Amino acid sequence: MPFASLGLSPAIAKAVAETGYTDPTPVQSAAIPAALARQDLLVSSQTGSGKTAAFMLPALETLSTAPTVRGYGPRMLVLTPTRELALQVTKAAETYGKFMRRVRVVSILGGMPYPVQNRLLKGPVDILIATPGRLLDHMRAGRIDFARLEILVLDEADRMLDMGFIEDIEAVVAATPSSRQTLLFSATLDGTVGALARKLTRDPKRIEISTAQTRHENISQVLHYADDQRHKMRLIDHYLRGIDVDQAIVFTSTKRAADEVADALSSQGFSAAALHGDMNQGQRNRTLGNVRRGNIKILVATDVAARGIDVQTITHVFNFDLPRVAEDYVHRIGRTGRAGRSGIAISLAGVRDHAQVKQIERLTAQPINVQVVPGLEPKVTPSRRPNPHANARPGNGWRPGAARPGAPKRPGAGRPAARAGGKPNFAGAR
Repeated sequence: MPFASLGLSPAIAKAVAETGYTDPTPVQSAAIPAALARQDLLVSSQTGSGKTAAFMLPALETLSTAPTVRGYGPRMLVLTPTRELALQVTKAAETYGKFMRRVRVVSILGGMPYPVQNRLLKGPVDILIATPGRLLDHMRAGRIDFARLEILVLDEADRMLDMGFIEDIEAVVAATPSSRQTLLFSATLDGTVGALARKLTRDPKRIEISTAQTRHENISQVLHYADDQRHKMRLIDHYLRGIDVDQAIVFTSTKRAADEVADALSSQGFSAAALHGDMNQGQRNRTLGNVRRGNIKILVATDVAARGIDVQTITHVFNFDLPRVAEDYVHRIGRTGRAGRSGIAISLAGVRDHAQVKQIERLTAQPINVQVVPGLEPKVTPSRRPNPHANARPGNGWRPGAARPGAPKRPGAGRPAARAGGKPNFAGAR
């Protein structure tokens, strides 16, 4: 089914064709006709399924007609959780609308200077793409008028709620016309997201293309147990020196770890760079630009920073640290295997991460294949944990680490041990 058969104008269909796409994805086939019919939508679809085009193409079709309300305010508002996703949506709007009469697209997000954004908002705006916090700043300053808003899109609504944007979202929505069309896209439509959706939409059409249990069949998932940080670096080194790695993303749980892993990889001769929330927008844009141009082979990123990264040459995803939330695992590995390509996701875990592994497997309803690299075998795995009581003498109630009956109390005994910390030791990783 070609895009033109979905009700799109020749100008928009031509722009889509120039991107190399000929047939719509399942989410696009389901969402575009319903959106063109001005229905509210609740859409659950996997990462990389083409959801940006699913809302942007019908919106551009709507914007091709003259507005019914005069003014300079936006006719379409897209809320996203991160700057990277906002920039991705901005690029899609400009690409798909290139053959239309002038459609003015403006991005308002953290990290950009306020004076620049103030100038952008002074002229007429057709599509406004924003992160919630920065948008609220401009709203409170009286720089945005939603009187002619026709379409509201909440992209990755579940992630925005996870990041604590619920009150910001509600404040933004309260300022928009009740006659608007609302399109909500989320990994899940249950729980808090479902409650929000019921408040924001009117008789919506629900579209669920896939669930966590049916996602990423084109991505091979592998798990390695590692003894420590150095062991993890040696495993990553083993894979990155393979001839089948084009580009890769390495996920860490903290910004500090992202910097340290990127530095360690660079010292080993790899083209690597970090991406996280402490970097200013200019730095993040330059890093992503270098990734897309192929100048950076390995991107080391945190979850928040990696949202919205759509680079089709990423063949591998590494979980240096397992995500704290199982749902984030699905988003992470979705950075590879884009647009129908195949990919490989490799997770590195310690024995203490075994419960997290099981949570991920329950969510995806798929066991992760545990593998061992010859010469890099772990000393301990969940099935071979040492017995801490093996040397205890039966019958006297003593356990390892406790004072023996009648023995003098050690200085500091009874106080909790200090938590291990400090900089991860990557020395000798190779």
